[in-house]
Parts: sequence; C-alpha cells; structure tokens
Amino acid sequence: MLNTELFIVRRMIGSRNGGRNFSRSIVGIAIFGIALGLAVMIVSVAIVTGFKNEISDKVTGFGAHIQILNLDSNLSYETLPIPAGLESVESIREMDGVKNLQPFAIKAGIIKTGNEIHGAVLKGIDQSYNWDFINKHITEGEVLKLSDSVRSNQVVLSEKMVNLLKLGIGDRFTMYFIQDPPRARTFTIQGIFNTSLEEFDQLYIYADIKQLQRLNNWHQAQVSGYEVLLEDMSELTVVTAEIRNRIGFDFLEDGSRLKVETIEQKYSQIFDWLNLLDMNVIVLVILMLIVAGFNMISGLLILILERTNMIGILKAFGTRDSSVRKIFLYQSGYLTIVGLLWGNLFGVIICLAQKYLNLISLDPSSYYLDTVPINLNIWHVLLLNLGTILITFLFLLLPSTLIARISPEKSIRFN
Repeated sequence: MLNTELFIVRRMIGSRNGGRNFSRSIVGIAIFGIALGLAVMIVSVAIVTGFKNEISDKVTGFGAHIQILNLDSNLSYETLPIPAGLESVESIREMDGVKNLQPFAIKAGIIKTGNEIHGAVLKGIDQSYNWDFINKHITEGEVLKLSDSVRSNQVVLSEKMVNLLKLGIGDRFTMYFIQDPPRARTFTIQGIFNTSLEEFDQLYIYADIKQLQRLNNWHQAQVSGYEVLLEDMSELTVVTAEIRNRIGFDFLEDGSRLKVETIEQKYSQIFDWLNLLDMNVIVLVILMLIVAGFNMISGLLILILERTNMIGILKAFGTRDSSVRKIFLYQSGYLTIVGLLWGNLFGVIICLAQKYLNLISLDPSSYYLDTVPINLNIWHVLLLNLGTILITFLFLLLPSTLIARISPEKSIRFN
C-alpha cells in the first residue's frame, strides 16, 4: 500500500531544485547544529566518564576498594595490628565480586640520601599482592618477587620520588623510622613506576611485609589490615555491607574489633570532586539537547513557509491536516537523522584520535593525569542519540500545528 506522505517526502528530498537557496541554508544550519550538539555530547561524556574511571582506578590501585583495619587505629600511619588468618576475614575470598584479599602493613619514615630528605610511607605486602595496577605503570625495573622464607630488602617506588632523591634502579637508600628506639633500614630500588597521581606517587614505597613486622616488633601472624579488591567498582556498596555483616561482630583477643572502610570514605574529597563532574555533564547535555531542538524548530518553520503553496494545494484536494503534518515531520526526521549521522561520525573520530594519539595533554599536578582520558562507551552513544531524537521530535510537534491554520485559498496564492 502506497504511503502518500513518504512518497511526497522522497520527492521533496530528491528534488535538487526543490528549495530556495535561503531555506537550504537554514536547513543546513539546523543539521549542523544537531551534528555539533551530538558530537559535543559524545566527547563530553567520554571525557568525564574516562576521567572518573582513570582517577578511581588509580586511587583504588594504591588503597584497594575496601580496607579492613583495627577499629582502634587512628588516621595516622602507625596502625594497631590485627591477627592474620582470621576465619571470618579469610571467608571474604570466596565472596562473589571479590577479586583478591591481600594483607598489608604501613609505617611512616624519612629517607635521607646525601643532601636530600623526603618523608614517605612504607607499604608492606606479601606474595599474594595483586600487582596489576603497578605493572601498568612500571617505567623501569620490575615488581617485587617475594617469598615466605626470605626477607627482601628490595623496594618499588615512584619515578617522582626517585627524581627527588636523585636515585635510580639498583641504588640503595636508608630510611629512618621515629620510634623508641629509632631504627633505620637500607633498601635497594628494584622497580620504578609513574601513575601521574602525584599525591600518592610521592608517598608510597612498596616493600616486603616482613620488614615492617620486624620494625614494629610484630610476629608473622600480625598485619596492619587487609585490602579487598573487587571485580567491579559498582558493587562496592553491596560487597561492603556483606563484609561488615561477616566481621562486624568479631572481637579480637585484646578486646578490640575490626572496622571496614571503603576507598570512597578514605578519600572522600577526591570522590566528591569526581561526583561534581556528573552535574557539569548533565547541564551540558541538557543545553545541547535544547539547542538541537530549537535548531530543528527554525528549520521546520522555514520548510513550512517555503512549501505554503504545496500545503494549500494538498488541502484543496482534501488532504487532512494530520497527513500534511506527517509530511513535514517525516522530512524533519530525515534531516535529524542526517545530523545525527554526522554528529556520531565527528564525535567518535575526535574521541578515537584523543584516545590513541593523546592530542591534548594535562598537568598531572592539577588533574592527576598527563593526557585527557577517553571512555567511548557504545551504550552512552546510543542513549545520547535516542535522547536527541526524542527531544527533537517533541520540539517539532508545536510548530507543526501551524499547518492547521493555513488557509488553502490564501496559501495557493502565497508567494
């Protein structure tokens, strides 16, 4: 069955001389506005989600998603020990969504090399530690190879710290610990990493956990706590609640209890800052959708004005107003799709160029990254396209009602 409205639209679109230069310019501007708006939305969402993912991955790379500590431990880097191998804690390994459970110990100290002095935190880990994050950012050397029997004096630290101390791979340095009595340990640099997260790069040094146990006069069954790595950051709330249910009622031998702290709680200022970015993107997307809608309104009004004679003739032959409205809505829909195709093309090309060529750089001291990150997610792109189509269609309903007010007698003579 012949669809009259679509037939007329195809004739109008296929006619090279079917429109005046002025109207074609206005319609072209409307298409360009939609394409530009969609491209800006795609790039904006890709950058913000990429930025959040990169920063979250780096922060959790240093501190894991969840930490289990002694409830009596304060905010300093001198922690109270908890016994290793607790049955309730070890059961966390079998939980859904848990990637790794790894013991750790931390202790603050001062590095002295020649004329250089630098405060740092020694983070002790064992052979179960997950090195995936550090391996992605290793620039020289390698990660630690630890064993149960031998205490290693090798360490992994950041490129930023190495440059401050004027050291390199294989160099040795002495770290002093303020305690009673004061102690010192000499370490050898085995690996150097650079995450561009300067606040953390200048702070942490990875070492054998047995070094910290000896410094603290702990036995091998005592640690500062446990880190829990998750498969998916989105499961943080659910998994945290389950862990609290498992260990929240346990008492240690000295009468103390365990506490569960998420990475969002520990570094709330960073994650609050990242959450603020969501509002910026929402505002930008709303503005771009409104601009796209008004662009198509102007384009549709020009199309109606240009085809006033045709509208009058169709009405004179008995065509209903709804059918005439469909003709212009179909044509506007076609123009919207053209704009979306160009917008998707430009937006994706820009994102891919930045992702693989790193065209735009950032100051790591301000943004924690050395280049603009991109997270090009197909679902984000599809949702932006659907949102643009929906908003544009709603905006077009109002001007299309003007067709009902056009008089056939006057419009046929309209020029």
